Amino acid sequence: MARAEAEHMAERQANRAFNIFFGLLIIAVLAWAANYLTHWSPKAMGAAGRALEYPIWAAGIGLIVNLVLTAAGVWGRVSPAFRTELFLKTGLVTMGASLNFFEIVAIGAKGVVQAVIGVTLVWFFAWWLGGKMRLDDKLRAVMATSVSICGVSAAIAATGSVLAKKEQLSYTVALVLLFALPLMVLMPWMVGLLGLNEVVGGAWIGGNIDTTAAVVGAGSLAGKEALKVATVVKLSQNAIIGFAAFFLALYWVLAVERKPNERPSPMVIWHRFPKFVLGFIVASIIGTAGVFTKTQLSAVSSFSKWCLLLAFVSIGLEFAFREFGKVGWKPFSVYAGATVFNLLVGLGLALLIFGGYLGI
Repeated sequence: MARAEAEHMAERQANRAFNIFFGLLIIAVLAWAANYLTHWSPKAMGAAGRALEYPIWAAGIGLIVNLVLTAAGVWGRVSPAFRTELFLKTGLVTMGASLNFFEIVAIGAKGVVQAVIGVTLVWFFAWWLGGKMRLDDKLRAVMATSVSICGVSAAIAATGSVLAKKEQLSYTVALVLLFALPLMVLMPWMVGLLGLNEVVGGAWIGGNIDTTAAVVGAGSLAGKEALKVATVVKLSQNAIIGFAAFFLALYWVLAVERKPNERPSPMVIWHRFPKFVLGFIVASIIGTAGVFTKTQLSAVSSFSKWCLLLAFVSIGLEFAFREFGKVGWKPFSVYAGATVFNLLVGLGLALLIFGGYLGI
């Protein structure tokens, strides 16, 4: 009996390893295809092709193959290989090597000001709107934290803070991706339509789109300077996740559940803090110190781009179509309303803080 169980376990592990390998192979092939199409489209499609940068191709191809894998009934087997966070964080950390540390500090200081004001306003608006729509308190806490800070990571942190249900987290993640992917394409277009410069446009993008990957994608579409500003502003938001999780847990215990004898430890801040932000800063310090040659920096930049390509493909592949039938119109309406409010507040803050109107 023990031998049969051991053989069965070994077979399962072998099948899992094969499925992960096959999933990684799918991602690699799709990333190569997206890269090829990015270079092919400007020649074949002219001006329209130049607008189709690698984030759009990668996420689009990922979505199409997602549908194919789902229809074939194999999505669940290969999905453990779709590691969006791993690819994204690796790409962002290595991107830091090509950015000047002193510019990051200057942008980041403004980004923190924008983040604190914007997150506070958007969180309380989303919380209020969720209450008006009679959503469950835990669901609206997770949604408010997600839409105001940085999408999936913030939703996970909030879920831990208020002990939300797993399905409430799933609904919120589905809504994050539903809004982030269109905004990745629409916001760069709106930046051009409004005549914003790349610094203000990047700050608006970084302060509004909920997922870091989609921020990087939108920043790439808006321009090189916009990408730099959008990335640093979004990382400034990411850096406050730990503080947000701590204060949300404290508020929940004292004001919502009214358990004054139970207080979260300040260590929550460190546990929730996204450590890859530190990697991004260290890489920038090393790059600014002149440790890398131009050839090495070019290689690091190329590696970063490929990691981001893999991340965008994975976003498309991970998109959970099946979750949307479970969400319902009320959570959708709240998230949509909060997103519009976030766009308006974010635009105002980007103009005030990065447009020089406040003199900072």
